[in-house]
Amino acid sequence: MSRWRNVREGWKLRGLAATGIVLTLGATWVFAGEYEDGVAFYEKRNFAYALRAFGKAAAQGNAAAQAFLGVMYAEGQGVAQDYGRAVSWYEQAAAQGSAIAQYNFGLMYASGRGVAQDYKQAAAWYEKAAAQGYVPAQSYLGFMYYNGQGVERNYQQAAFWCAEAAALGNAPAQYNLGLMYANGQGVVQDYKQALSWYAKAAAQGNAAAQYNLGLMYAGGQGVAQDYGQTAIWYQRAAAQGYVPAQNNLALMYDNGLGVTQDHAQAVAWYEKAAEQGDAIAQYNLGLMYVRGQGIRKNYVEAHKWWSLAEAKGDRSAGKNRQVVEKLMTPEQLAEAQRRASEWRTVRR
Repeated sequence: MSRWRNVREGWKLRGLAATGIVLTLGATWVFAGEYEDGVAFYEKRNFAYALRAFGKAAAQGNAAAQAFLGVMYAEGQGVAQDYGRAVSWYEQAAAQGSAIAQYNFGLMYASGRGVAQDYKQAAAWYEKAAAQGYVPAQSYLGFMYYNGQGVERNYQQAAFWCAEAAALGNAPAQYNLGLMYANGQGVVQDYKQALSWYAKAAAQGNAAAQYNLGLMYAGGQGVAQDYGQTAIWYQRAAAQGYVPAQNNLALMYDNGLGVTQDHAQAVAWYEKAAEQGDAIAQYNLGLMYVRGQGIRKNYVEAHKWWSLAEAKGDRSAGKNRQVVEKLMTPEQLAEAQRRASEWRTVRR
């Protein structure tokens, strides 16, 4: 029997830039002259001139220019990447009350770039920025209270800060607030509220929210059960490479739930998740190869995928592997083992 993944995905910080560094043009104080020139050069991606102009403004105490310089040194824009100098500029701007700089200074402490990693310092700077209404900082601060990272774990505080950011449209906060309503953490459990916040984040393209929204429709939590809607939201998350959604979407095609039964589509989605290392999808893909559903029967491939799933602790996959071995020639067995070994080597 193929396996579903029906556990809500946990706390996420989704939709943030890969580096985490935030730069918002004109979001802090704006001064004419050197700073204004720096912004104009930066927008044209003329980083060398922007760096020079910001440097002059920063030397005069312009916090916005100092924050810009922090970003440019952190990202290596117009200058060699230098986290130490980025930290120095962030600190100067943060001390003057720049919310963006306070947030970015916190990110540097959280990641240990240019400064020793210190979650307490990160949380302290996030809190300063959050108190000024800086939405990304509010979202991150909620994350830290939820996990007890740099602060004592406090679900009520986590819910408070997520709600602040969520109300202003921050998708990661909307997702995380939905999760807290679904689990009754820091708030009274309320599936309708969970559904509402997941939907807001999902509409912004948050894959985790799309997946959890699909689960809510599948389980009839906070809404009437609707496999058609489940399939729609799984599809959107799966298209973004979200592994749990890929496996569950495959199962829906496999069983004809919310979609027309299509074993070939099921195989395609199992394979996408399996290739990303998901043991459940690897197990399910092995079944498809043994049954010859949606793809030609192939014991070698079935053995390979079950071996990979077994290596991740899936005992049922191990039992299936032992059974299929009895149907294989020595040459087929050797080939299956070679393929599994090659798969592991390529993905190290």
